[in-house]
Amino acid sequence: MNIIIPMAGLGKRLRPHTLTVPKPLLPIAGKPIVHRLVEDIAKVTPEKIDYIGFIIHPSFGKEVEESLKAIAKKVGAEGKIYYQEEAFGISHALLFAKELFTGKVIVAFADTLFKAEFKLEVQVEEEVPPNFLRSVTRGEEGTRASMLSARTLLELQEPEPGVTEVRYSTEISVVGRLGKFGLGVMKKKAQGLGGDFVKTLRERLEPAT
Repeated sequence: MNIIIPMAGLGKRLRPHTLTVPKPLLPIAGKPIVHRLVEDIAKVTPEKIDYIGFIIHPSFGKEVEESLKAIAKKVGAEGKIYYQEEAFGISHALLFAKELFTGKVIVAFADTLFKAEFKLEVQVEEEVPPNFLRSVTRGEEGTRASMLSARTLLELQEPEPGVTEVRYSTEISVVGRLGKFGLGVMKKKAQGLGGDFVKTLRERLEPAT
């Protein structure tokens, strides 16, 4: 199993805290957010994690890259670093880590963190490496009597030489005591990602006035 973590954002809304430290590396109760994220995923997945791909901005520097590789090594995986220089959204970011889309894959976000101990099982329903993957994730959170299911679709297309289009979608359902809170957080995150992508694309396409 592979994990991909898009985290190339510069965290401008959290300044001055992110002037010198990337947002995913800000400490929460003494430990970086991304560190907690990787540890929690490793706890709930029964399968061995082979690679963890961190998609970062080149300005983060070598010290950050080495710390991320160390986080991966701590859970028995190999850390890989990918660069997203311009903020064209999550699908654009995932394109740089497309080599990791083989077999079972978890895409995790390093700026959304709430505590829930789901025991997850990922099942690949259809796979055509490296261009198509459809999977379903199911899990139970025993302490809060909650169930999670997610259907994920990833598709890479090359409409013309040198151009790759990425289609990524996830339908998530959370029922039980965590349902209202957890599903609300995930929907808000999805809406924010869509809005950010449209805003960034419009700024790139429209001429400056």
